[in-house]
Amino acid sequence: LSAGVCCCCAALRPRYKRLVDNIFPEDPKDGLVKADMEKLTFYAVSAPEKLDRIGAYLAERLSRDVVRHRYGYVLIAMEALDQLLMACHSQSIKPFVESFLHMVAKLLESGEPKLQILGTNSFVKFANIEEDTPSYHRRYDFFVSRFSAMCHSCDPDPEIQNGIRMAGIRGIQGVVRKAVNDELRATIWEPQHMDKIVPSLLFNMHKIEDVDSRIGPPSSPAAGVKEENPSVLAENCFRELLGRATYGNMNNAVRPVFAHLDHHRLWDPNEFAVSCFKIIMYSIQAQYSHHVIQEILGHLDVRKRDSPRVRAGIIQVLLEAVAIAAKGSIGPTVLEVFNTLLKHLRISVDFELGDRRSSAESGTLSTSSKESDERIVQNAIIQTIGFFGSNLPDYQRSEIMMFIMSKVPVLGTTSKSLDPSNLGDLGTRRIQIMLLRSLLMVTSGYKSTTISNALPAPFLDPLLSPSLMEDSELRQLVLEILHNLIDRHDNRAKLRGIRIIPDVSDLKIKRDKISRQDVSFMKKHGQQLYRHIYLGCKEEDNVQKNFELLFTSLALTTIELANEEVVIDLIRLAIALQDMAIINEDNLPMFNRCGVMALVAAYLNFLSQMIAVPAFCQHVSKVIETRSVEAAYFLPETIFKEKSDLPKSLEKDEKDLFFLTNKIAESLGGSGYNVERLSVPYVPQVTDEDRLSRRKSIVDTVSIQVDILSGNGSEDKVDNTEEITFEALKKAIDNNGLEEQEKEKRRLVIEKFQKAPFEEIAAQCETKANMLHDRLAQILELTIRPPPSPSGTMTITSGHAHYHSVPVYEMKFPDLCVY
Repeated sequence: LSAGVCCCCAALRPRYKRLVDNIFPEDPKDGLVKADMEKLTFYAVSAPEKLDRIGAYLAERLSRDVVRHRYGYVLIAMEALDQLLMACHSQSIKPFVESFLHMVAKLLESGEPKLQILGTNSFVKFANIEEDTPSYHRRYDFFVSRFSAMCHSCDPDPEIQNGIRMAGIRGIQGVVRKAVNDELRATIWEPQHMDKIVPSLLFNMHKIEDVDSRIGPPSSPAAGVKEENPSVLAENCFRELLGRATYGNMNNAVRPVFAHLDHHRLWDPNEFAVSCFKIIMYSIQAQYSHHVIQEILGHLDVRKRDSPRVRAGIIQVLLEAVAIAAKGSIGPTVLEVFNTLLKHLRISVDFELGDRRSSAESGTLSTSSKESDERIVQNAIIQTIGFFGSNLPDYQRSEIMMFIMSKVPVLGTTSKSLDPSNLGDLGTRRIQIMLLRSLLMVTSGYKSTTISNALPAPFLDPLLSPSLMEDSELRQLVLEILHNLIDRHDNRAKLRGIRIIPDVSDLKIKRDKISRQDVSFMKKHGQQLYRHIYLGCKEEDNVQKNFELLFTSLALTTIELANEEVVIDLIRLAIALQDMAIINEDNLPMFNRCGVMALVAAYLNFLSQMIAVPAFCQHVSKVIETRSVEAAYFLPETIFKEKSDLPKSLEKDEKDLFFLTNKIAESLGGSGYNVERLSVPYVPQVTDEDRLSRRKSIVDTVSIQVDILSGNGSEDKVDNTEEITFEALKKAIDNNGLEEQEKEKRRLVIEKFQKAPFEEIAAQCETKANMLHDRLAQILELTIRPPPSPSGTMTITSGHAHYHSVPVYEMKFPDLCVY
C-alpha cells in the first residue's frame, strides 16, 4: 500500500520488494520500522543472491524520493542501506555496493546540504568496511571530484559552509582509506586525483594558519577539536594521506603542494609553506625523505628567476626539510643538495653584483632593496648548508667538509663549480666568505678521535690558503673552523678572549694524552700550522678579534696536540713572533706590533702554566710584571682597550721587557727538555700559497742571517751582522764550470726544505751551522789579496773570541749554499 499499489498486486510482488516496502512507515517521522528491518536483514543474509535486487529497488525508491523532496523517506532508505552493508560481507555484495554508491552519488549531486552530508556519512561508513575480495572495476573519480568541490564550499551561512567543508574532508578521507585498502590502490595516487585532493586539504588547512601560526614541529590535532574545525580535520586527513604514500607515488602527493603555494603566493611570507612541509616530513616514512628534498630542489630551480624573497622562502622550507631528514635516511641527496645550493648561491651573487653595477652606472649609491633581499637569499643558503651538514653523521660530514672546501674559489686559480672569473674580486670574496661561513656551521660540534681524520691533507691545504688572504674576515673564519676541528674537549669557550690568565688551573681544562696518530700529524703538518699563525700575525689589517683567535689557536694546539717536541716548536714560534714585532721588517703599524707582543705574553703565560716548569713560569711572570709597570701596552688588557696609548718606538735594548731564548732554554733544560732546537730561529716554510694569496712571495726576500750565540751564555747580540743572501753566496763562488751544478743543487735544497720532515732539516741545519763556524774561522787565517773596494763585511761572534769586521773577498765553499 505504501508503494501505491492495491492489496492483490502487493501480494504478487517479489518478496524482497515487499520486505523493502515494509520498512517504510506511513509517517516518515516515525523512522525506520525496526522489526521489518530485521526481517529484511535476515532475508538478505540468507539469500545473498538477492542483494543486488534489494539494492536496485532501494536506489529506485531513493531517487524518486529525492526528486519529490521527500527527505524523510530518503533518510530511512540510507539508514537501511547502511545496516545492510554492515550485515552482509559475501561476494554477492559487489552489485549491491554499486547500487549503494549510485544512491550516494544522487545525494551528493543534490543541492540540499543535509542530503550531501547524509551521503557523505554513508560513504564514510562504507569506506570503513573491509571487503572480502577486491573490486577491479570500481572507480571513485566522481567522489574525488565531488568531495573536493565540497571542501571549497562558499555558502553564505557560516554554519552550513562549515558542515559542507567538513563533509567533503571526511569524504576524501574515506576515498583514500578505501582506495588504499583496495588492490588497485594506485588509482587514487594518479596526478588527476592528487591535483584535486591535496589543494582541497591545503585550502582548509590554511585557515588555521591565519588564526594561529605554528612554531616548531606541528603536533597532531586533538581529538576534541577534530570534529569541530575543518582546518584541523583537513590536516589530520593530509597526514593520513602522506602516511599511506609509498615509494612510487610519493612525488604525486607532494607536487600539488608546490602548485598550491605558487598559485596563492604563499612563499612570501612562508609561514604556511614551512608548516606544510613540516607536516609532510613528519608524516611520510623516513626512507622517502629524499623524495621531498629532491622536489624542493627541483622547484627552486624552476623559480630561480623569481624575486629574492620567493627564493628565500623556498630555501627556508628546504632548511626545515633537511633539518628533519638529516636525522634519518637521506639517500643520494646529500651532494645534490649542496650542488644546487652552491649554484643558487652563485646566481644570487650575480644578481647582487648586477644590481650594484646598475646602481653605480645610474649614479645611485644607496643599496637597493633587491640587493638587500639577495643578502637574505644568501644567508638562507648558508644557513641551510651549514645546518644540513652539521646534522649529518660524522662519516658523511667529513666528506661534505671536503666537498665545500673544494668549491671555495681562490684568486689566481679556477674552481670546480664556482668560477670566479666573471665575478671579479668582490664577487669572489663574497663567495669565499659565504662558503667559509657555511663550512664553519658544518664543522660545529664535529668530534674526531684523531686530528688526522678531522684535518686530512687534501682538506688542510685548501683550508689554510685563505688564511693568507689580505682580508681579516676570511682569516677569522679559517681560524674559527680550525678551532671547531681541533677542540675535541670543548675548551674553546674557556679560552675566549686574549688575556693574561692568573691561574690556568681555574679554567678546569680537559685534555687527554696525545696519541701516536696526533704525534704523526704534527710531524707532518705542524710546520704548516705554525707558518699560518706566524704569517697571520703579520697582516696589517688585524683587529682585536684576529689576535684573540690566534691566541686561541696556539692554546688549543697546546692542549690537544702538544708533546715535548711541539712545546719547543711553539716556543720557537712565539720568540719568532716577538722578534718580528721588535725588528719590524714588514713596517707594521705600532698597534699591530704591540698586539703581537701582547699575544706572545698571553700565550707564554698560558704555556708555562700548562707544562708547569717553575723556572719557566718564573721568567714569564717576571717579564709580565715588568711590562705591567714599564710597558703596559705590551699586555693584552691594555693594548686592546678602545683608547690605549701607543709608544712612539720600541727599544730593542730593553731586555727586561722581552722573553729571552737563553733564559727559556736554561729553565726548560733543567726539567729534561731537549732545548737544542731553541737556538735555531724559526723560519716559516716556503710554499706556493703566497702566490695564490696575491702577497709577495717570501721566496723573493728569504735570507739567512748568520747569528751564532756565544757559547758562554752571553745575552748580548751583535747588531752589525751582514745579511748573506743567495745572490751574495752566488757571487762569492767560482762559477767556472759549476754554474749548472749549483743551480741544480739550489733547486734540490729548496725542494728539500719544502717537503722533508722537520727533524731531518733541523739536524742538517745544526750540522751545517757547526761547519759554517769552522769555515768562517778559517777565512780569517787565509792570505787574501785585497781588491780596491771590499764587497762587504761580516761580524762573527764565535766561542769566547770576538772577531772584528774583515773584508770578504772569496768564498769557495759550495756546501754553504744551503743557507
